[in-house]
Amino acid sequence: MITKVKKYATTNTLVLLGIVLGVLFGILFPEIALEQKIIGTMFISFLKMLVVPLVFASIYVAILGLGSLEHLKNIGLKTIGLYLLTTALATLLAIIAMNIFNIGEQVSQEGLEFAEVAYITPFSFESMILSFIPTNIFSSLSNASMMQIIVFAILFGVASLYLKPTEKEHMIRFFKAVSDAMLKMAEWVIFMTPIGVFSLISYVIADQGVDVIIGLWKYLLVVVGVIVFHGAVTLPAVLAYFGRINPYRYLLDVREASIMAFSTASSAATLPISMRVSEEVGGVSKKTASFVLPLGATVSMDGTAAYLSVAVLYIANLAGVELSFMDQILLGITVVSLSVGVAALPSASIVMMVVILNNLNLPLEYIALIVAVDRILDMCRTSLNVTSDLVVAKIVDQLERKSS
Repeated sequence: MITKVKKYATTNTLVLLGIVLGVLFGILFPEIALEQKIIGTMFISFLKMLVVPLVFASIYVAILGLGSLEHLKNIGLKTIGLYLLTTALATLLAIIAMNIFNIGEQVSQEGLEFAEVAYITPFSFESMILSFIPTNIFSSLSNASMMQIIVFAILFGVASLYLKPTEKEHMIRFFKAVSDAMLKMAEWVIFMTPIGVFSLISYVIADQGVDVIIGLWKYLLVVVGVIVFHGAVTLPAVLAYFGRINPYRYLLDVREASIMAFSTASSAATLPISMRVSEEVGGVSKKTASFVLPLGATVSMDGTAAYLSVAVLYIANLAGVELSFMDQILLGITVVSLSVGVAALPSASIVMMVVILNNLNLPLEYIALIVAVDRILDMCRTSLNVTSDLVVAKIVDQLERKSS
């Protein structure tokens, strides 16, 4: 255990060094930074390569390990309940912050256009529900449709609970071997992390440009401030209350996953690292991590909820529209409600923003003013999403240990 902690501590140091050097390289040598994007893309591709078999095998083994539908229901309700709680707290924090700082001065809508909205399929409750159900699991697997894969894995696992003991044992052994093999491959990919992070960060800085960041500094500061506060204060408080442990020691131990999420801006790509780190140095049982973390990578959206709440209120100020108390309550309820449902749809964050702006009768064109820094904020909110996953996994694991 001590050796593993030292190994991850060394990797964390190199990753942080990679972030610092990546920022400097992107500023000083932007042309070269833009050309070397392939290194970072390869790194993310290696991580994503592991996600589908890892999610399917891990959830399947976790459900068989639970042993009964009653146990599955208990852990499932705890997991979803905690994810909704942390998302609601993130949304509330963002709304309070925007009411305190109230940034954004009215800007004319003339000449603004956000073309991407035209390519978004109109949202409906029916399409959301249907997006959960795989009509062809092989198509879902090949397209990495995570919610559909999770639904099928859960149903497949529940059905396998009714198999004969000998048949069940063969299935567990096979899928456990698949899961272990994917985690071993994840360990290999970890060694590429510092150079992968350097490549990704330098490209983002070179591509976005420092001028764009400076131009929206107030907006960036509020979004990042809310994300940092939620990750450093709110989530630790929730972990301390429900988990009855030292939250900062745990979050320090598993910081590798949060740093990785910041670099890749992908919860799915970070999942192999999250599972490995939470089990090896975070002390989360394999059974809990295998169920809670894959689900969280798809439906947990603390960072996204905080970002969207600030963005919508900022757009309202740009449009010169004053949202009433009830409008802001509607905003919070909509963000929390959509956080689980829209996760299965393509371009989830944009879909959520379009739905919310339409509900509040705010012009969509103002999205064009904030999308310039979306990539940087995507890194921040993904890091918070993953941190929330790790917190919920630890709480559920602590509650399971007490009840057993």
